[in-house]
This record gives sequence, C-alpha cells and structure tokens, in this order.
Amino acid sequence: MALVAPIENGKVVETTSQNSLKNTSKTGNDSMDKEAFLQLLVAQMKYQDPLQPTSNTEYISQYAQFSQVEQMQNMAGSMDLQRASSLVGEEVYIKTTTSSGETKLVQGKVDYVVYENGKAYLSIDEQLYSLEDLDTVADKEYLDAYNKAYDFIVAMNKLPNVNGIDLSDASDIDKLEKIYNEMSDYEKQFVATDVVNNLNKYIEKLQEVRKAAEESNQDENNQNQNNDE
Repeated sequence: MALVAPIENGKVVETTSQNSLKNTSKTGNDSMDKEAFLQLLVAQMKYQDPLQPTSNTEYISQYAQFSQVEQMQNMAGSMDLQRASSLVGEEVYIKTTTSSGETKLVQGKVDYVVYENGKAYLSIDEQLYSLEDLDTVADKEYLDAYNKAYDFIVAMNKLPNVNGIDLSDASDIDKLEKIYNEMSDYEKQFVATDVVNNLNKYIEKLQEVRKAAEESNQDENNQNQNNDE
C-alpha cells in the first residue's frame, strides 16, 4: 500500500489515512503468528530441564491451543473482510487520531476494500483507512437531508434581526422560503420547529416591508402628480 505524503514548509505532513494505517500496523505487529510460536516451542524444548522434561502431551496441548486461537483469528479476519465488503458503496465516517492527538472525522463513500495481512482497509477518495477506525455508517439520503438542513439553518442565522430587515434582504428571504417549500417531508424533519417559525416571521415581516414600500411609492407618485398639476 504505497502512499504519497504531502509536504508543507519542507516537512512531511501525516494524513489521516496514513495515520490510520500506521496505527493498524502497530497493533497488527503485536500478535504472534504460527512461526513465532513454533520458534518459542523449539526453544522451550531445547533449554528445558533434562531432569524434569516437559511431556509430549503438554507440547501437543500447547500446539492445539495455539491452533485453536489461530483458527479463531482466521475466522475473525474472514468476518472483517465480509463486513468491509458489505460497506462498498456506503457513506461512512472514519474517526482517526493525528500524530498531534487531534481527532478527525473523514466522510465519504467506500469505493472498494483491500485485504492485506489479515486486515481489511476501506478506500475513500483513493485513500485507505483501517476498518478498525470505522465510526458511523449512514444512509446517503439521510446525509443529504442532514446537510441540506444544516446549510439552510446556517443561511437563516446570517439574516439580520427580523425587526431590522429591509428590501435589501428580500432576495435572501425569498430564496430561503423557496428552498424550504421545495424540501420533501423527510427533509423538513431535519429542520427544527423554531427555525421554521422564525422563517415565517421573516416572511411576514418582509410582506410588511414591501407593503410599506409600495405605499410610500404610491404616496410619492401622488405627490408628484399634484405638483405637476
């Protein structure tokens, strides 16, 4: 799994993907494989007390126990691969911790899965992340609705106080009214009732502002006509 590291100010910057893979490699190297176990077993036989040798039955028992653990590890690895494969095409959040200790969430669609050295890795935007760092699996419709509601609320918060609006704010308020009216019933569930009530206050206030502006223009036109006469 070759990765290209970005450079900033002449220094290598560790990405969230690289950090995820590095942490997985550290944990993966801590486990004992069959070869290491056999080496320890041979060393135990070689340096055992000749006056109190370990019985063959005990050796067989130790090997059987290790084989059982190895089978469980293989089964767990197979289940991880199956789980990771089921995530292809899904929207997920990956939680990683940078070298500085900062926690970051990476969102994206799982494009494919890589299985290497008994570990499953998820590819998101051509970056690999350990399955162990998977935080959340979310439905795309849910995420789209959530993000749409979030952007709507942010735009609402940018409006001035409802009692201080004028015709220069009309475009923004009309746009927000149109966005909300075009939301599906499912999307509207993500917008709090207080926000909707606030939107209605802006709409009502804008109607008052427009009416006042029309009356002012009408008065001005009448005044101009009287002056002409």
